[in-house]
Amino acid sequence: MRLGPRAVCALALISAIGVVAFGWPLLADSASGLAHSQDAPWLFAALLPLLVGVVVATIADSGLDAKAVAMLGVLAAVGAALRPLGAGTAGLEPMFFLMVLSGRVLGPGFGFVLGSVTMFASALLTGGVGPWMPFQMLAMGWFTMGAGLLPGPGRLRGRGELLMLALYGAFAAFAYGTVMNLQGWTYIGGLSSGVSFHPGDPVHDNLARFLAYCAATSLGWDLGRAALTVVLTLTIGATVLKALRRATRRAAFEAEARFEDPATGA
Repeated sequence: MRLGPRAVCALALISAIGVVAFGWPLLADSASGLAHSQDAPWLFAALLPLLVGVVVATIADSGLDAKAVAMLGVLAAVGAALRPLGAGTAGLEPMFFLMVLSGRVLGPGFGFVLGSVTMFASALLTGGVGPWMPFQMLAMGWFTMGAGLLPGPGRLRGRGELLMLALYGAFAAFAYGTVMNLQGWTYIGGLSSGVSFHPGDPVHDNLARFLAYCAATSLGWDLGRAALTVVLTLTIGATVLKALRRATRRAAFEAEARFEDPATGA
């Protein structure tokens, strides 16, 4: 699905807000309140209308209709159902595999919305609603959007495409874990001085502690997430891609309506 100028503007705006939401504690002084529980409701309130804006802009730019929105809802429901199957077990989360393939087929605009809506639905399903939820929605939206931005959507097929998606899935699985670590690390207390966040310290010093924190706390989880995503992509990815592409063709998202005279065929 094409990404038009209005969708690009909407995605740029929501991504800029997300970067500020994740990164502002690094620039805060020692007297600032750092708990994301205070800013999370505001971020969530801004996120929902912006997601609707991305959908509307994508539909307006690509000429999509209700069938596209229905497919988005079905994939979000499937992804939300997959998340509880592995969450909490060494980082094994099969929903990431589906997000990679869906983003590849649906494109970056709908991919971003799919990732965010899937995380929102899974939080409601598993009871994981909290100040971290809007940040998870943003991170998963970026994760899925990235798959839609990979090169060669109309040309690259077969093993080459699967290998590219597997490599992206592995990289993005670590990136997702790193971004979500940044959300929680700035206000988790009781850590050793070598990995804890020090408000008001230079950014490069805090970033060095942050990398140590990631290595000490979440590297194993990110590795499990990346490994499962790669395995599922290389084993059943071709079948899922064919099913997704067949569904988009049958939905005829970009087909033009034409009318014929039954008598003349004109």
